[in-house]
Amino acid sequence: MAVSDLTQLLASMDPVLRAEPYVFTTGDRLPECPVVVCVVEDEGITAVVSQADADRLGLAYEFVAAMITLRVFSDLQAVGLTAAVASGLAEDAISCNVVAGFHHDHFFVGWDDRDRALEILRGLAQRKQASAC
Repeated sequence: MAVSDLTQLLASMDPVLRAEPYVFTTGDRLPECPVVVCVVEDEGITAVVSQADADRLGLAYEFVAAMITLRVFSDLQAVGLTAAVASGLAEDAISCNVVAGFHHDHFFVGWDDRDRALEILRGLAQRKQASAC
């Protein structure tokens, strides 16, 4: 069942870091490889794909990212999760790009910031767990 209470969301977010780097690429059609995220904008299609696939296909990109998935089943109408996570990362000067799926929220941070970002999110979850007791 989807969770909407912010304290419960943060306490149980259980962040996991995907092992491979991802990139944001854009064009007038989807690339012929597995796409993790697709956003259709007036200017074109943004696709998030593995860096390995982008390199293999010769796709242009500027930002190499790590993908962190919050394994809590978050309600799409929940208030504050994105803001709390983004604020926690911003306090350590880590930018993030957020994508909400039906079941989970996914945060893309700079590849070099991945370990620090994961540590920050785990710390945030632990603090909420402790305060909930």
